[in-house]
Amino acid sequence: MCIALISTSHPKYSLIIINNRDEFLHRPTSSPGWWLRPSSHVLGSRDLARPTQGTWMGVTRQGKVAVLTNYREDSTSAAIGIYSRGAIVNNWLIGSTDKRDDTEEFVQSIVANPEVRQVGGFSLVCGRINEPLAIVSNRSTDMDQITWVATEKNQTRGLSNTSFDDRSWPKIINGEQLMEAAINEHVQKGDAEDEDALIDRLLQVLSTDRLPRLPEKEATIETYIQHLHKTIFVPRIGTPNDPDQDAEDIAAAQVQDEIYTPANGAPNQSFTCGSYGTQKQTVLLARPDGRVRYFERTLYDNDAKPVPIGQGDYSFEFNITE
Repeated sequence: MCIALISTSHPKYSLIIINNRDEFLHRPTSSPGWWLRPSSHVLGSRDLARPTQGTWMGVTRQGKVAVLTNYREDSTSAAIGIYSRGAIVNNWLIGSTDKRDDTEEFVQSIVANPEVRQVGGFSLVCGRINEPLAIVSNRSTDMDQITWVATEKNQTRGLSNTSFDDRSWPKIINGEQLMEAAINEHVQKGDAEDEDALIDRLLQVLSTDRLPRLPEKEATIETYIQHLHKTIFVPRIGTPNDPDQDAEDIAAAQVQDEIYTPANGAPNQSFTCGSYGTQKQTVLLARPDGRVRYFERTLYDNDAKPVPIGQGDYSFEFNITE
């Protein structure tokens, strides 16, 4: 159950976005980096489990930014859909680098596109740094249902695997409060804390674990799914041998596709079962002058083995270009 938190509350940063990617830990995922040509202006990790190699969060040299969270659906088929959610994020990031490539026009294209209804439920935050960001769902039927965030200073809003206006999830409310507190504490420290210290504070927010611990005989993914809306961070749950049936509900919340067909023609593999947890943590910091810092921490490798803290860290800095 991923979470994205968006804030304009820091006086030195026009935009801060932090994100946890929660996933089945064997699902193959790239490290973050600048993509290959012709998309070398895009920075982010990619989901390698389907040919589109979509992403859930990324930013471009021209200041486009996007982050996507899935809906928790009632069935696996509804969650997976026909098309890839990640491809929709790619479409925004890879698309024209021209400033005239307008956020509102892109959002309108999502609302008007019937094929988007055939994708598993999602909410997409997209726009340009230092401009208002749109939150659009493929359940939106007209532009009146689009929410705009980062419209003024001192806003902090959270988004998880439910509709943006659903304020009943503890992880969303707790996340907003903890992010506000982390920003305020960093500001109060003044010159005593640098940017890395702010990132550390925000990673602590993303690492807040409030998942109830269940008796061993109940500690299955199928049982834990009922509690994941309470915790920002999801510790490793389930075992490599958990059957698909146990994973069905959580797959409905998260998985974009069941089958991975690698380019080398190796046998298909299912990624809707096994261990599950917070796989990656991302922090984006943007200043009014256009400087961007993009930090990502990988917690598990593609063999679902824990990555020691710090060894899976990647940091990028760049200035937005026109």
